[in-house]
Amino acid sequence: MAERAAIVTGGSSGIGLAVARMLGTQGYKLTVAARRPEKLQGAVEGLRADGIEVAEVAGNLADEETIKRVVADHRDRYGRLDVLVNNAGIGIGAAVGETETKKLDIQLDVNLRSIILFYRECLEMLRAAGADHRKALVVNTASIAGKHGQAWLAIYSATKHAVIGYTASMNHELAQEGIKSCALCPAYVDTPMTDFVKGQVSPEEMIQPEDIAEAVRFLLSVSPQCIVPEIMFIRPGDAL
Repeated sequence: MAERAAIVTGGSSGIGLAVARMLGTQGYKLTVAARRPEKLQGAVEGLRADGIEVAEVAGNLADEETIKRVVADHRDRYGRLDVLVNNAGIGIGAAVGETETKKLDIQLDVNLRSIILFYRECLEMLRAAGADHRKALVVNTASIAGKHGQAWLAIYSATKHAVIGYTASMNHELAQEGIKSCALCPAYVDTPMTDFVKGQVSPEEMIQPEDIAEAVRFLLSVSPQCIVPEIMFIRPGDAL
C-alpha cells in the first residue's frame, strides 16, 4: 500500500497537470484521469520523466462507469486515497435562447454530476484516510464564475455555483470524519480552456496553473483543525 495517494481528474493539462505534478513531487502516488487518451499519455510520460509514480485512466468523466473504473483501478493499485482533486470541467458559451440541450447536459454532467459521483465512489477510502490522519482532502475546481454570474456562460456559471454549494455541504457532512473539502474559484488561468479570451487577455496577464497548485500545497499543510472552504484567485484590477 502507498503511504499517500491521490486521484486527479482533468489532469492532462492546465490546472490538473500542475496539481498532479505538485502532488507527485510531494511523494503522492497518482492516478490521473482525462478524456483524451493521447493527450493524457503525453502528460503522464512527462510526469514519469520527473520520477513521479503515476497511472492513467482515459475516458469520458461524464460517464458513471468511467468514474467507477477510475476509482477501482486506483484502489487496486494503491489501496488508499488521501487527496481527491475533482478538476475536470467544460464551459460552453451560449445565449439563453440558444441553449442546446446536449451542451447543457454535458456541462451539468462533467462539472457537477461527476464530482458527486466521485465523492460517493471514493468515500470509503477517504474515510479510511481521515481516520488515519484527519487530513483527507477533496479539492473541487469551481470558478470565479461560481461567485458572480456570467452572461453567455450561464450554464457553466450555474454549475460552478453548485460546486461551491456542494463543497460547503460536504464540509458539514464529512469534516468530523477528517475529510476536508475546498472549492477553488479562479479567474482566467493560462490553460487551453481560456484560449477563447486570449485575444483580449494575454497569457502573461493570466493566473498561472502553478498558482493553483501552490494553493493545494497550502491546503495540505494546514492542521486538521483548519478547514478552508473556498479560495478565490483574481488578477490585479479584477473586481471581487
